[in-house]
Amino acid sequence: MPPLLELDAVDVFHGDLQAVFGVSLRVEAGQALALIGANGAGKTTLLRAIAGLTPARRGTLRFDGYPLAGLRAERIAALGVAMVPEGRLLFPSLSVEENLQMGQLTRRAGAWTLARVYELFPVLREMRQRPATRLSGGQQQMVAIGRALMCNPRLLLCDELSLGLAPLVVEEIYKAFARIRAEGLAIVLVEQDVARACAVSDTMLCLLKGRVTLAGPSHHVPRERIAAAYFGE
Repeated sequence: MPPLLELDAVDVFHGDLQAVFGVSLRVEAGQALALIGANGAGKTTLLRAIAGLTPARRGTLRFDGYPLAGLRAERIAALGVAMVPEGRLLFPSLSVEENLQMGQLTRRAGAWTLARVYELFPVLREMRQRPATRLSGGQQQMVAIGRALMCNPRLLLCDELSLGLAPLVVEEIYKAFARIRAEGLAIVLVEQDVARACAVSDTMLCLLKGRVTLAGPSHHVPRERIAAAYFGE
């Protein structure tokens, strides 16, 4: 059986500027991979390449053995890849419920429905008719996660779930994250909080200026080794 997600020697560019250099990784079904690194390390760019939003120029990307090269983002989403983007990117003219329903555009069948999302985030049921951008930052993040789940993905790409949120809200988000993992989804997580990222993942990969400096199991990695990979010491 092939891994659910497989990247081999992937290069990604922004115009003429190379942002990701020869990255290889594997994510098995049901596994969580933490992508860590300082700002500008190439983490978001790598997520966008997997989702088909920023094409990889070299290397191979496969999802469940299926080549992703040249596929539009909509096609990759239909295969079962969903993204929770940094900044949430909700539709300001739509209500909470309408934003959630946008996740159904891929028409993938599965267990995640409005009722299941409201069970995961009960506060959203109470606010389902409100404009999504009238919610707090944490509640907007819940909408973004719920919208991605409504795609019924096999792989969830999460970019900075805790960015700009209060600690208590972050705890609530990550409690839900544990329940999502229990459903068997594979996850690639970008998170600035390295300790949290390692605690909720199976494997980790550290990027520095677009290059892998450390990869392996998340747990029991010495802090000194992570710091050296993170800062290039």
